[in-house]
Amino acid sequence: MPIRLPELPADPDGPFPDPRTALREPDGLLAMGGDLTSTRLLNAYAHGVFPWYSDGQPLLWWSPDPRTVFRTEGVRLSTRMRRTLRRSDWTVQADADFERVIDACASIPRDGQPGTWITPAMRAAYLRMHQLGHAHSVEVRDGDRLVGGLYGVAIGRMFFGESMFSAASGGSKVALAGLCRRLVEWEWPLLDAQVENPHLLTLGAESWPRERFLQAIAPLVATQESFDWRTRFGVLPARALA
Repeated sequence: MPIRLPELPADPDGPFPDPRTALREPDGLLAMGGDLTSTRLLNAYAHGVFPWYSDGQPLLWWSPDPRTVFRTEGVRLSTRMRRTLRRSDWTVQADADFERVIDACASIPRDGQPGTWITPAMRAAYLRMHQLGHAHSVEVRDGDRLVGGLYGVAIGRMFFGESMFSAASGGSKVALAGLCRRLVEWEWPLLDAQVENPHLLTLGAESWPRERFLQAIAPLVATQESFDWRTRFGVLPARALA
């Protein structure tokens, strides 16, 4: 029997279906349709929902159960990685080159994925979000070379991670650890990592029941935080993460 999904209303401020009604198989599939306006995306993230689809598919919205989450103080780097960082000249910044980060995330080959879910429409949508101050990147550099990074969406005191990449061994790990170092300093307790994979678990990610996740983010997204990310983040030496 074909799956019949709720279709989103034309109004980007219109409500999403209750995430608790998402399908069990495929896990978390909640709704289809709508658009990728910044208003709708912010509405989605604030309610524990995110878009994920491939070229040729309709726009699909997800809220998986369980949800993969980092406690920002709980990111783990291996002993070997920490030893390497003590001798590293890498630096970590934010919002220094959002466009290059999202393009790198889209182009890096990934195991088990024939292509990218960062479609041209998704790329354009998150670039708009960045220009409006809602989407942010973290860049790891070795001199002028971009060796790793990530990007995601910030609402209130909650960061929703979207994708990360490495162009040198450990680049994405340093981006995540650097971001979480700053988020701890800013008293942002959680980072959403969406869907579990073995790599994230080695870095300290946890699997939370969806209900716990939704309850945890509700007060965080309701707070008011407004600042220039690039300035407040500053330049963090990677060796400080060792």
